[in-house]
Amino acid sequence: MDITDTSGVLDEAFQRLHAAGPERLGRLTNHAPMVAEALVARGRPDAVHRWLDLYEERLEEFPAAVAPVTDADWAGALGDPRRAADWIAYFGRALPEHGWRSVLATWWPRLLPGMYGGATHPVIRVGHAVRALLRSEASGPRLTELAHGLGYWAARHRPVTGITWFPGAPQAAASLQAVPPIRALEGGFPARLARVERLPVWPGDVTDPAAARDRLTELVRAATHRYATHGHGDATMLVHAATAPSAVLRVLPALPRDLWVPGLHAAWAATAAVTAMYAPAEAVPYVPPGRVAAGDVIERAVEHGDEHVIKFADTALDVADEAGEADEAYEADEAEGGARAYAAVLRAIELSEPLA
Repeated sequence: MDITDTSGVLDEAFQRLHAAGPERLGRLTNHAPMVAEALVARGRPDAVHRWLDLYEERLEEFPAAVAPVTDADWAGALGDPRRAADWIAYFGRALPEHGWRSVLATWWPRLLPGMYGGATHPVIRVGHAVRALLRSEASGPRLTELAHGLGYWAARHRPVTGITWFPGAPQAAASLQAVPPIRALEGGFPARLARVERLPVWPGDVTDPAAARDRLTELVRAATHRYATHGHGDATMLVHAATAPSAVLRVLPALPRDLWVPGLHAAWAATAAVTAMYAPAEAVPYVPPGRVAAGDVIERAVEHGDEHVIKFADTALDVADEAGEADEAYEADEAEGGARAYAAVLRAIELSEPLA
């Protein structure tokens, strides 16, 4: 689905939201800009401000600045969440001065190793911002949104080291199945991430940009499908196994092709780590009730209202689009392509708390 936004709603939403910070309570991500972009991209601009009215109480004021980030000293500020405002201001200056594609190409390889920071939300926010820029002209609010996404990522940048890599399977789905769970499942994202010790290598032999894009598409599909049977491990966090690589896939068209392969490998590492941290030991068979169509998926997600459900539905529709099945409807016993992606969204709706 490729919907051009001519309503102005997305720019209005971004302007409304840019007075808020990227987080609340010092650790929880502000999802509002991402949801607004997803709703507009899926042809539901009418739902944006109504959804924001419900979510608004979760927003916090924009954080205070500490000191300007400069080209000379940026490395010392990388990964410092206290510097979020400084980083956002840095990118707010750089994007209009140097062009957003040029800045993105410069910073993409610098930020990729820290994809885990903020529970992968910063790269997801960047993915939504880039899609908005690719879909329409580079308006001020859209450039500012990319500055917020990149700044959040830089502030929450967190590399992971010490992982032992072992051979994985040729297919993404089989390699996800081979991911060993961490030893202890208590604690939040940072505590669990520190316990990730072993992950399978996938796909270790890719050097061609086009092949990297195809493998990344395969990864998004596999992670989306897997949620239907494994989402009960953690209804919210396992969504990111699909939405994080989906964000990387959305950014590829805006990047030089020599950056596509690193994006694939970083996305796999993040998806595999999230799987290790949250996936349950046992799959649970899931068959959605009745007939399911693309319009049903987004409508049910909007009605439910949870921010992760809406973004996951957006990714699932990409999976169906890629398979050429976005306009088809499926019976409950069908198990491939768009049907499995739609089933995963319905499973997320069942498992997640609706937005009050």
